[in-house]
Amino acid sequence: MLFQTTGLQMFFEGLSKLGAYFMLFLGIIWVIYGIYETKRRGSFKKRKTEDWDFKITKFLKILTYIGFFIGILSLVAGVGALMYDEPPSIAYGELSGYQRNLFTCIMLIILGLITFLKPANDLPMATIIGLLISLAITFLVAMMIPEEIIGAIDEFIDYKIVFGIFFLILFAISALVAKFYTAGFMFLSKVFSWPPIAMIVAGFCLIQGTLLLAFGMSLL
Repeated sequence: MLFQTTGLQMFFEGLSKLGAYFMLFLGIIWVIYGIYETKRRGSFKKRKTEDWDFKITKFLKILTYIGFFIGILSLVAGVGALMYDEPPSIAYGELSGYQRNLFTCIMLIILGLITFLKPANDLPMATIIGLLISLAITFLVAMMIPEEIIGAIDEFIDYKIVFGIFFLILFAISALVAKFYTAGFMFLSKVFSWPPIAMIVAGFCLIQGTLLLAFGMSLL
């Protein structure tokens, strides 16, 4: 089984033990998003700009990429904690008997996904999603194919070329399919870009992360 592979299991388990830290990271990211959205909209509650066609600055791009990767890692941490029953912090584990906190797992997955989707207005999401999907499938296929078959392919053509062509075909198909679903992502991005909502999300993440890390407690 793929998830029983030592390296991959260590990766998932390692991230799953950092759930409290990722809650704090998410809180910081959403505070920054809230402040920046307030500045570029010209208001905390009302949107004074007429359109979303803003000039994307280098600062926003940097924040976008940071939030993009934190969202992915938070999502993986939540999934890893569910899979391996890991506590989100040492303090929580000492009080709960080193088991997962279901509420934190769910929040990491949901908020990680939302944070991952947040850059939908600023990045070519269909391309990125297509790239991630094609990379994941290519990796899975490469892990599952027996060495005998790879050796047989290698007698006629370099197997790396075959996997490269396979990846490019998958990328083209998955990017095209993803393009049809980005409308929903854009809607979520607009909703969670509203500064009051961004600050509520940030406050929740910071409180939950602090409770887990410092007191070994969870809101639920």
